[in-house]
Amino acid sequence: MPYLQKTDSEIYNLIKKEEKRLKDTLMMIPSENYASRAVEEAVGSVLGNKYSEGYPFKRYYQGQENADQIESLAIERAKALFGVEHVNVQPYSGSPANFAVYNGVLKQGDTIMGLSLAFGGHLTHGADASVSSKYFRAVNYELNKEGYIDYKALMELAKKHKPQLIVAGTTAYPRLLDWKQFAAIAKVVNAYLMADISHIAGLIAGKAYPSPVEYVDIITTTTHKTLRGPRGALIMVTKKGLKKDPDLATKIDKSIFPGLQGGPHINSIAGIAVALKEDSTKKFQKYVHQIIVNAQALAKSLMDNNIRVISNGTDSHLILADISNYGILGNTAAEGLEYIGVVLNRNSIPWDKNPPFYPSGIRMGTPGITSRGMKEKDMKQLGSIIAKAVQALGLQKKKSGITDSEERKRSFRTKLITSTKELKTLKADILKLTKKFPIPAAY
Repeated sequence: MPYLQKTDSEIYNLIKKEEKRLKDTLMMIPSENYASRAVEEAVGSVLGNKYSEGYPFKRYYQGQENADQIESLAIERAKALFGVEHVNVQPYSGSPANFAVYNGVLKQGDTIMGLSLAFGGHLTHGADASVSSKYFRAVNYELNKEGYIDYKALMELAKKHKPQLIVAGTTAYPRLLDWKQFAAIAKVVNAYLMADISHIAGLIAGKAYPSPVEYVDIITTTTHKTLRGPRGALIMVTKKGLKKDPDLATKIDKSIFPGLQGGPHINSIAGIAVALKEDSTKKFQKYVHQIIVNAQALAKSLMDNNIRVISNGTDSHLILADISNYGILGNTAAEGLEYIGVVLNRNSIPWDKNPPFYPSGIRMGTPGITSRGMKEKDMKQLGSIIAKAVQALGLQKKKSGITDSEERKRSFRTKLITSTKELKTLKADILKLTKKFPIPAAY
């Protein structure tokens, strides 16, 4: 990056520091992954200079001959990869994509039903803090005590509240979603059924997770995470959706532009097109199957090392663990693991007794570490390291006499982490893994 280095050394140095951080740590936040060099080159190209307000061959500015082809190519690749009738590739990200659907098919005050944030849903599925619950009436469904969606309870909730749209989607749920049962519930109350597959889109594209296309009307997804593309999103309309509402695609397109957005980011759309081409290969299919194999091996290793895994395993890329029996917060575990080079996040668990900002769990995933080439035997070692770190932090908290209220203060957590001697050894173990499995330069 010679031009950046010369023009802005501060930003250049921060980017270099981020490269080093990525190199020396394991990316285990489930919503993160490594985009290929090809994707990065498309995003960082001259396309970022072009303003392309409108849709292909229906733009408001001149000079669109290349932008039109790029966006059309991204659309056709998404349609082919997922087997859908219509795709909008212009949403800037996942949250705007979800709101664009609501804005397109609902009236203000209509009812949406999504999984509760506290039980693994997303903010945009009707959480109190989200605009989705301010413009629309939000009803949340929950998980049962075993950590699974209770479809019978969901049916009764739908009959009671009669939502106009049901969201089948999660952000911290490790098990398969039963698209057929969701469809049956939506049919009973005549609701649109929207699948938010942001976390599992790559798994679906790679045929490692059941596709919702046959059962739902609308599909939204981000394009990073398991798809390994740039930041962006897709809104897809299925044949079933068009049968329910022949104007559904038009409503959604108008909701994106001119309803909510201006000119699309053609450079990001180009990156999406590149990722979709990569996602259509046998190599990618092999990769996403390995993501799930790794996640299941990691879940087993954690449980073998006395870490409670919600629902006793996973069917996807994601694991949710309850570390409350070691007497520490998810915050402490996440920060302590970051200290040794394992980057994941704190997270609420189903029926959590603690508030969301100080939860009892941690959330982790295997897309990033699978991109680095790690396999099942490495998951066994990694699960042991994570468990040892959590257990050591719990013992050190007791030894130090830090109270639960003190632990909520970052200064006390930092003191606890830096005084836990075992972490230094574990940090060296993680660094060895990062050197053994370097960040991939390309795919």
